[in-house]
Amino acid sequence: MKATASFSDIYMQHYKSSLCFVKSYVRDEMVAEDIVSESLINLWQTMKKDVVEHPAALLLTILKNETLNYLKHQTVRQAAMESISLKIQRDLNYRIATLEACDPQEVFSSEITGIVEKTLQALPSQTRCIFEMSRYEHLPVKEIARQLSLSPKSVEYHITQSLKALRIALDEYLPLISFLLSVQIDLPV
Repeated sequence: MKATASFSDIYMQHYKSSLCFVKSYVRDEMVAEDIVSESLINLWQTMKKDVVEHPAALLLTILKNETLNYLKHQTVRQAAMESISLKIQRDLNYRIATLEACDPQEVFSSEITGIVEKTLQALPSQTRCIFEMSRYEHLPVKEIARQLSLSPKSVEYHITQSLKALRIALDEYLPLISFLLSVQIDLPV
């Protein structure tokens, strides 16, 4: 082919065979079309600057290199995806194992009960009393306020302080803490 060959001539002469070649490696029509188009443009630009004695050989070299670059990039991308997938799978397996290991009987074990009792004993007596009325006697805030001659906001404050102290004391049981404190549990007083 002459150095003055038009892009249209190059395209017409080499497009189909180039597409077939690239597609056999990348196995994706659109990707193959992109690689072939870029390679044909590259060949045409080279032919505009220099005399190319064997344009088909140069085109094959360009196609080979572009296809190799794409496939190597895909390999890196696939390895990254597998690494991410393995991390996600490990995390999922960890969460499954942790949840399967969750034994409700252990949650209410003497260890946790002891932590709760010790924490409640360390609270000021009025705060402890309000917490126990709320959680153990199941009294609403308004009823506790009425019985102790306090405002409902004051009762809510004491309950909040109790829950905060328990959250700190039970930090290693944090995934369960919201469950434990939201249900009415019957711990020994």
